[in-house]
Amino acid sequence: MWMEKVSVFCFLASYVVATAFAFLRFRGQSRLNHSLTVGASVAGLFAHTVYLLVRSRNADLPPLMASSHDWLLVLAWVAVLIYLFLTMLDWELPLGAFVLPVVLVLVSASRFVSLEPNPLVSAQELSAQAARGWVMLHVSMLIFGIVGVIGGLILATMYLIQHRRLKHKHGMQPGVSLPSLARLARWNWWAVVVSVPTLTLGLAAGVLLGIVAKRSATQLSFSDPLVIGSGIGWLVMLGLFCWLVSTKRAVAKQVALLTVWACGFLLLTIVGLQVLTGSGHKLLAG
Repeated sequence: MWMEKVSVFCFLASYVVATAFAFLRFRGQSRLNHSLTVGASVAGLFAHTVYLLVRSRNADLPPLMASSHDWLLVLAWVAVLIYLFLTMLDWELPLGAFVLPVVLVLVSASRFVSLEPNPLVSAQELSAQAARGWVMLHVSMLIFGIVGVIGGLILATMYLIQHRRLKHKHGMQPGVSLPSLARLARWNWWAVVVSVPTLTLGLAAGVLLGIVAKRSATQLSFSDPLVIGSGIGWLVMLGLFCWLVSTKRAVAKQVALLTVWACGFLLLTIVGLQVLTGSGHKLLAG
């Protein structure tokens, strides 16, 4: 069946082409360039969706629960979907140059982590370990929380670029515009404030699953580097969250810089450690 032949390379290649067109946009905006960027992204999303559906069917698990490989690909899939939706609302917004590179990193990283189903959430152990709903809550909240972290990173980066552009009075290509500094700062604030509680809920559910696992044959080590690194990254984000909600008149540029450092550190920790360990499934268990 043709669906079985779709591989990661298929949609990765489409996203590479889309990213190239997204950056060429800054050399001269045109409807054709925009159409090619969106077209390559849509083609990639289609192949991406087919691949996840096949993987889910073969594993007899939802993509979020199938493996670390699938989890990273779902994260990338959500990012592309949001990018295409926002592009439909405002085609002049150069989101592709900011979102697609992150997608490339996530898809590329998925090739170096475990493709095996997570033993803690496998279909055979769900009834003994925890209700399927708790497992879905865990992985779903992590996805939404990290999507918020990615959003915060992108918005903060856009703020810093726009701030520098206005400070040095640099123009942009006609048809290519960034939102105002006030709007970017407000969106950045909300991205962090929403993502941290979501991440906290996801990690708390993961810790619960890990505790339950300790009472069974499947063991989870909370001293694992990936678990420790993810915890440190969460603490950094929590510190940023507490500072944002307690500071009434924070300097927007300072907020953007701290967001870039905090969100970048968390993403680098989660993705980097999964690649280095080669397994990554322990994150999805707490």
